[in-house]
Amino acid sequence: MSDKSPPKTPAGDRIAKVLARAGIASRRGSEALIAAGRVTVNGKVIDSPALNVTPDDKITFDGKEIGTPDRPRMWLYNKPIGLVTSEKDEKGRETVFDALPDHMPRVISVGRLDINSEGLLLLTNDGGLKRQLELPSTGWLRKYRVRVNGRPEDKTLEPLRKGVTSEGERFQPMEVTLDRQQGANAWLTVGLREGKNREIRRAMEEVGLKVNRLIRVSYGPFRLNELKQGEVEEVKSRVLRDQLGIAEPDAAPRPKKKPPQRRGKPPTRG
Repeated sequence: MSDKSPPKTPAGDRIAKVLARAGIASRRGSEALIAAGRVTVNGKVIDSPALNVTPDDKITFDGKEIGTPDRPRMWLYNKPIGLVTSEKDEKGRETVFDALPDHMPRVISVGRLDINSEGLLLLTNDGGLKRQLELPSTGWLRKYRVRVNGRPEDKTLEPLRKGVTSEGERFQPMEVTLDRQQGANAWLTVGLREGKNREIRRAMEEVGLKVNRLIRVSYGPFRLNELKQGEVEEVKSRVLRDQLGIAEPDAAPRPKKKPPQRRGKPPTRG
């Protein structure tokens, strides 16, 4: 028999996982940042994500220490038209993250809304939570209010309910209802469970309709409601617990109720 013992797994977590938990980027995005030489561990630039780190290691991104990851948090943001949903834009356009209030911590977006789309965008400080919410297996319905140019009839929309193909890419069936006609435009409500690039716009073009306004109003159980454009609202920890199973911070067990004390019979008077 060989006296060689199996190699021990290095202590700690993969660097990309730690960066994602700190809200720097998704795991895949973190790997790209590492390859670009923007991450150091204990003062040395690293170029490979094949590295485990522990809480004792000093990790910096763009020269700033990432610190200890905060508890998972999430925000609702009403994105205006004209903002790019990316950390930096190669064309120098303003991004969602440029427009966020100064008091916000570092966050990443759950999915994207293109520059000409508006409405609900989920933001989180936790890369693992981002990945969980974006997985197709989550199956959450995303609803949009969509204004199209034209006078569509129900038969016009029927192919969308069965699934259409655009430029060789197959889209899953959508939930589509015609809400009202407003002059030369019509308002629709569209629901889908995936988020391919410009999916609604491309699908509408396949049935002869052109989208001229697109507003996301909900993402699973999270709704835009009365949130004004450009405003941010943090999701309560109780809601994260109920919807995602995330433990509330400093959750302490409820004190046990004391059993009711039995009262003896009053003494009889002689």
